Amino acid sequence: MHRIVSLLLAAVALAGLPTAARAQTWPDKPVRFIVPSPPGGGTDSLTRLLANKLGETLKWQMVVDNRPGAGGTIGNDVIARSPKDGYTLGIMTAGQIIAAVMNKSLRYDTATAFEPVAMVATASLIIVARPDFPASNAKELIAQAKANPGKISVASPGFGATQHMSAELFRQTAGIEMLHVPFRTSPEAISAVLGKQVDVLFDTVLAVLGQVQSGQLKAIAVTGKDRFPVVPDVPPAIESGLLPGYDVTTWYGVFAPRGTPPEVVAKLNKALNEGIQEPAVRERLIKAGVAVQGSTAEAFGKFMADELARWNKVREAAGIAQQ
Repeated sequence: MHRIVSLLLAAVALAGLPTAARAQTWPDKPVRFIVPSPPGGGTDSLTRLLANKLGETLKWQMVVDNRPGAGGTIGNDVIARSPKDGYTLGIMTAGQIIAAVMNKSLRYDTATAFEPVAMVATASLIIVARPDFPASNAKELIAQAKANPGKISVASPGFGATQHMSAELFRQTAGIEMLHVPFRTSPEAISAVLGKQVDVLFDTVLAVLGQVQSGQLKAIAVTGKDRFPVVPDVPPAIESGLLPGYDVTTWYGVFAPRGTPPEVVAKLNKALNEGIQEPAVRERLIKAGVAVQGSTAEAFGKFMADELARWNKVREAAGIAQQ
């Protein structure tokens, strides 16, 4: 009996060795970085920049794997079902959190399926209008909406997109009514405002920067709580004094399947935080239209949880049913 117990204990001890050994020697094979969007977009470009930097820092091969579709949830599903060994990473964005809030039929639970690694960047959205729109700042926009309830039209690149929900939170916070007009893509939404078919648009700064600089679109406000470096003369909407707590940014963070060894998460977190602060990497990120951020894994996890709670509250207040 004693011999059987000893053998069982030895087997348990041996079973625990591979995980610890893998955490210590990681990485010893290529690491796959899942991108939840098509090649060539902003998220893809940012991910490839991070992957290249991580590969240089930790001396391993990175394989970028694009898995677009369903608001980023297809890529997330791949990650949620991948081995918890540190060889599958992903990029999480505000849009994926909102997609999870809007969709109740996902095969994973966003709150429990992922291991946060680090926040890496944020980017403010911007509110723009056709040049002849009778408002030039957030305070005037709110006044116009109150004077004309439900008559001001707001374009977005899709129902449930980050841009749509940012406008919805603006509406709820200001206590106004506006007409949401969803399009299939950002260029279509921008064209509608340029053609004066729609009054206002919430979108990323880079998507409309050229039109703002040329005067084709009027910048009303940025949605973050701080001014955004690319458009320093455009004030945050919260400065109007009529939008308490209004602070919306699109953001990017690295994550892994839940249960990835903490030693691997710590190693990744250190490499990412150091990498994004290197002058060459930082300059490329700023040129890409994002503000460089860094965080602990714990802080990023809390941020993701807060975002899930916030956007679910906005969805419920808007009376939007989950799909």
